[in-house]
Amino acid sequence: MSEQNAIAGPPVRRLNWACGAGGEPGWMNSDRKEGPGIDLCCDIRDGLPLAEASIDYAVSIHGLPEVPYPELVPVLAELRRVLKPGGTLRLGLPDLERAVAAYQRGDRDYFLIPDDEMRSLGGKLVVQLLWYGYSRTVFTHDFTTELLLRAGFRSVHRCTYRETASGQPGIVELDNREMESLFIEGVK
Repeated sequence: MSEQNAIAGPPVRRLNWACGAGGEPGWMNSDRKEGPGIDLCCDIRDGLPLAEASIDYAVSIHGLPEVPYPELVPVLAELRRVLKPGGTLRLGLPDLERAVAAYQRGDRDYFLIPDDEMRSLGGKLVVQLLWYGYSRTVFTHDFTTELLLRAGFRSVHRCTYRETASGQPGIVELDNREMESLFIEGVK
């Protein structure tokens, strides 16, 4: 069954927050920087130019790590604000526990950092976690669960790549970076 009931209901409104250099077709794409397919160019810390309870679901893949720790809960609360009651926020985040486990077992293949950038395993770990200086926060499932609950989400679900607890199959369309990511959903 499609997410949109063409006969009786309006189209599903879905937000791709912190989408990066270009947007995805079929999504409302938001980022701080302008680019092709960016519908909302704004800094979420100043608020999203969207009405309260106007979005069915939102997704962010590796966007939240760029937010400094003190601003994480307010950013998540702003994403919650634009969700309809029962709406879901899906996050894909770099998984600190996976990275540390790969480091501890000496798994050089886990890391995406080329040898000409960092040869040592510890160097690869640090550069990947900081993603060349873009990331300001690292994440685990329990840390992210606490943040989502503090931001007012009523329930949180640990998910896997391309799996959702939301009942909205399209919410997983943007999933990528499976090997290095954790996936988690907060429900308003």
